[in-house]
Amino acid sequence: MASPVFEEFDPAGDCDCPGCAHWRRVLPHSPAGRTPGHPAAHRAALVVAALASAAIGVPAAPSVAAPQGRQPVEVGITAGEGPQTPQGRRAPLYGPDGRPTPSGPPPGSTRTPAITRAAIIERARKWVTRKVPYSVTSFWSDGYRQDCSGYVSMAWNLPGNEWTGSLGQHAERIGKDELQPGDILLFHNSADPYNGSHVVLFGGWADSSRSRYVAYEQTRPHTRRATTPYAYWSNSARYVPYRYKGVTGGAAGGAGEPAASVPSRTPFPGVAYFGPGADNEFVTNLGAMLVRRGAGPLYGFPPGPRWTDADRRAVRAFQEAQGWRGAAADGLPGPSTWDLLVTGEGLDIPSGASGSSSAYGSGGPSPLLSSHGVPGYPGRAPFRSGAENEHVTRMGRQLVAKGFGRYYTEGPGPRWGEEDRRAVEAFQRSQGWRGGAANGTPGPESWRRLFS
Repeated sequence: MASPVFEEFDPAGDCDCPGCAHWRRVLPHSPAGRTPGHPAAHRAALVVAALASAAIGVPAAPSVAAPQGRQPVEVGITAGEGPQTPQGRRAPLYGPDGRPTPSGPPPGSTRTPAITRAAIIERARKWVTRKVPYSVTSFWSDGYRQDCSGYVSMAWNLPGNEWTGSLGQHAERIGKDELQPGDILLFHNSADPYNGSHVVLFGGWADSSRSRYVAYEQTRPHTRRATTPYAYWSNSARYVPYRYKGVTGGAAGGAGEPAASVPSRTPFPGVAYFGPGADNEFVTNLGAMLVRRGAGPLYGFPPGPRWTDADRRAVRAFQEAQGWRGAAADGLPGPSTWDLLVTGEGLDIPSGASGSSSAYGSGGPSPLLSSHGVPGYPGRAPFRSGAENEHVTRMGRQLVAKGFGRYYTEGPGPRWGEEDRRAVEAFQRSQGWRGGAANGTPGPESWRRLFS
């Protein structure tokens, strides 16, 4: 009998799997006595040993017990929680020579330099891109300490390195409903402030129910951007929203009025901030700029933070006013569209423009048709969480007509929700599909069968 062959592997030291996270917690500084490599490699070695023992008739050794006094890592909980993100004390900025900079404000200064929200997120992204390693004692090339509070100090462009016990002096408390990109969620644990506290930068809501958000944070093994349950994975009730006192521009206006104008040359925040399901200040600012360029008649209500079909029609109308066609006028803002809007350049939207030639327009049935009169499949984008468009309404009504309307308590309407997903899943299962083929998201074949 041939001996089994196993491939042993040892992934990068910044692996985020629960096993690696556990070993970083158990033996963060002393690899002595630790089985090297990825936990899966360790398991493979145990399997080989067990098979070898069985082959020669020797009883297999019992499984290795967890270290005494340690609890196994909880699946789904990351390494960047509470006690796993220790922090340093207040400190000045450090120069490239590894020494404190000779100039700058005195220790304890509460000066709050002005900065825009877009600039805060842009600074935060730089560390994410560079995967700055987590460290309590090291300082990055920009002078900021490589821990959670140093990261926020860097993103806010503070004159020194703060800690969770002092960041509040540079900010004011706000409510959950007031959170906007660039704000923070702060947990200062007075019982164990240097080992039990944490702070993350708020990057925008990830769903319409405001139960998940995009968090920028400095945690082991390096800076990351991740969708996070509100307010955090652990100690959720103890995280407090704060807003930096020096933040300028980008605040949403009151009911019935557009948002404040976007400062000139504000950098494009990225495509992730726009499209179905998006809910953030950049959508509000985009709408305000479009209204000033002639898109007012395309909005039946003041532009807000949640992306709607009105935003897409307005963007498309502006793009078409520049003479763009096809993929260049898809109704989603890119860097070129954004730059023309923030600088006031380009052509305004002409009177009477509808911007509704897209499949996402709301002026009646979509012009996309396939054979036998079945409406053309509009793609998956209209059926993402938070999406609101005519295709959701049309699909819901067809589901009701086909006998799959028991999940709707009202409607169906244009906003994609759990009722729609469950109704689609039931329809898919009625076709004999299981597993990933019945996930509640309509694909081309689901759409064709539903309308056939």
